[in-house]
Amino acid sequence: MASRRLRSILTTCTALALLSLAAEATAQQAATAEEQSGTALRPITLKGTRVKAGDAENTPTAKATTEAQLDKKQVQSIADLGRSLDPGVNYNRETRSVNIRGLEGNRVTTLVDGIPLSYLSDNARGTSGGADSVDFFSLTSVNVVKGADSSRIGDGALGGALLFRTLEPQDLIGDGKDWGGKVGTGFDGADNSWYGGAAVAKRIDNTSVLFLGSYKKGHELDNRGSVGGYGSDRTKRNPADYDQYNMLFKLRQDVEGGHRFGLTAERFRFDKDIDLKQAQTAAGSYRPEGKHTSGEESERTRVSLDYEYEAPSADGLIDDAKATLYWQKQERVDSQDSIRFGSLAGPFKRNNEISEAGFGFNGFFDSGFEAGSVNHTFTLGTSMFFSKAEQYSAGVDSCTPFTSLFPPCSMLHTNQSDMPDVDSSKVSVYAQDRMVFGDSGFSLTPGIRFDWYDHSPKNTPAYLSNPATPVLPNGSSDSAFSPKILAEYELNKDITLFGQWAMGFRSPTSNEMYLTYGGTGSYLRIGNPDLKPETSNGFEVGARLGDDDFGGSVNLFYNRYRNFIDSRSYGRDETEDAGYDYDAFPFGVSGYQNIARAKIYGAEFSLHKSFVNGFNTRAGLAFTRGINMETDRYLNSVAPLKAVIGVGYATDTWGVDALWTGVKRVSNMSTASFKAPGYGLVDLTAWWEPEQVKGLSIRAGIYNVFDRKYWDALNTKDANVTTGSEDYFTEPGRSFKISLTQRF
Repeated sequence: MASRRLRSILTTCTALALLSLAAEATAQQAATAEEQSGTALRPITLKGTRVKAGDAENTPTAKATTEAQLDKKQVQSIADLGRSLDPGVNYNRETRSVNIRGLEGNRVTTLVDGIPLSYLSDNARGTSGGADSVDFFSLTSVNVVKGADSSRIGDGALGGALLFRTLEPQDLIGDGKDWGGKVGTGFDGADNSWYGGAAVAKRIDNTSVLFLGSYKKGHELDNRGSVGGYGSDRTKRNPADYDQYNMLFKLRQDVEGGHRFGLTAERFRFDKDIDLKQAQTAAGSYRPEGKHTSGEESERTRVSLDYEYEAPSADGLIDDAKATLYWQKQERVDSQDSIRFGSLAGPFKRNNEISEAGFGFNGFFDSGFEAGSVNHTFTLGTSMFFSKAEQYSAGVDSCTPFTSLFPPCSMLHTNQSDMPDVDSSKVSVYAQDRMVFGDSGFSLTPGIRFDWYDHSPKNTPAYLSNPATPVLPNGSSDSAFSPKILAEYELNKDITLFGQWAMGFRSPTSNEMYLTYGGTGSYLRIGNPDLKPETSNGFEVGARLGDDDFGGSVNLFYNRYRNFIDSRSYGRDETEDAGYDYDAFPFGVSGYQNIARAKIYGAEFSLHKSFVNGFNTRAGLAFTRGINMETDRYLNSVAPLKAVIGVGYATDTWGVDALWTGVKRVSNMSTASFKAPGYGLVDLTAWWEPEQVKGLSIRAGIYNVFDRKYWDALNTKDANVTTGSEDYFTEPGRSFKISLTQRF
């Protein structure tokens, strides 16, 4: 099989090499005008920022969304992004992760200003998340990169990447001014939340500074349940209250010669309290007369030194460069505060924490040069992150401390760590060369990335107190090369075709390798320090058509994955090989293994048209199918077919839009206990920018206009949906949203 795969790769590379030679021969004879050839080389430009060749979003598989588009569509979360702008993006509330092309969690990378966010997951305690620790009020753009491209993005980008860019001072300071700012507020009826934010930027000579702060307060997400009260019959969502804070500071110093130095500091925090009424029954362990609440906390703090360079002339060795030296800490906490009744009566409290903190560096430079008729843009870059991961569960209940060999709730361990502290190092080096062959319209971009990681577990008193009596596991280290090759052909200024082969790579996490949870007389879940990295081979062909007035895109993709990391039950031999007595755990032993080979394939389409009379229309479709090739069953993480159709009308000062979203009935989630039915939703939105108040924009919308009852397949795929409880898992009915933004 390995030899067949190698032959396939060599065949692909040989074909592309022959194609490049043919294109170079064509370039020698081409007579296309210089301005047409320049179209293939034009840079992507956002307000205040030119996207460089080495930036992760500079690829035909990326889709950019600007701050203006986010504001116009009232996008305030990842879920809003998928609903309003890109049907291929989904958000799973249960795992708190973005889902792209059927993969989620730590198989999709999230970058904020080029700094990767860790997806924290404690599979024993249910604590997880990462991509949701971003405030959309602070963003100037969102880029979605679909498909594996580890050579550009690095470890974890198997399904794709979500690239956030926060506001820079020049994004707020208008032309001819030395200061600028914005304030905004809004209300969302889906969770009865409101937010307020303010940002201001000032430039003094070559120094500019930005301050931003925002606050959001909300409650539980609405659903179509109608039964309140306590117990399993409740179908309304459990009451909840949350607060979200974000602060951002940036200092930028421009220096003669195209240099810019900067300092960035950001602090994000989210707190949520939930009243677990559905789990309280008259004769159960948790009763209406007692307290039964849970909590969710998420924090992210970063400080970075930033450097950017753009050559003042075209005759230098380096055209542009970026570098960031940063410190970042992420922490997530899931908690419970309850009064328990029955034989184990008394307080029951849990505070389950998982965190990762460390120093990192990433940077690259671009160098352009000509060799014969071929115009090269060479990129060389590196990234590294040296971190420590920690996990701890604190708690109080009637079972602790343990007083017998088989305590009455021996699986509910607390005041311990389920894994040792883990010191991790990740280092990568990558290079690519974009070659444009004369005036032929053809370009070829080979690239390669080398990733190395090392995990070193360290004993702690909290880990040694684990009742599963774990032995400190061995460290883990591995490396991989991830090559790619991208071919693009510009037929004319309105049609660009492309094809790409790229490999993906994801290293095992500390949790997957070193978690030990359970105890004698109950069950046991153990990590596996011998896990291999996940890898993928991805093929994609597509086209970019037209311009902002009339155009679209077509993407067809096929991906194969190896060494998927998943949890499964252990037999006697595997348990004993791991150093445990199989008979001591009557409720079973499970652990992580490289067990799955999988394939995911699909298609994505988009089309838009603006008419001279002010009307506009757009449509999009995302189809993905995933199969576990060992079991020949569908992958539950793949979202069903989704299509959107929008119609709007806009003038210089106001506009209205109608959007229909259609989702096919679930048929491709083989192990899900609940098959979400298909649905169609209609959203109506409007905006107004009055001429009398310069810089003011008012936006409002009615979502799910016809109050349709529907379920999201990703949010119910792992849920315990029983007969009579279906309405509890429904999505919001008709809701209203309004926002106001004033720019200065």
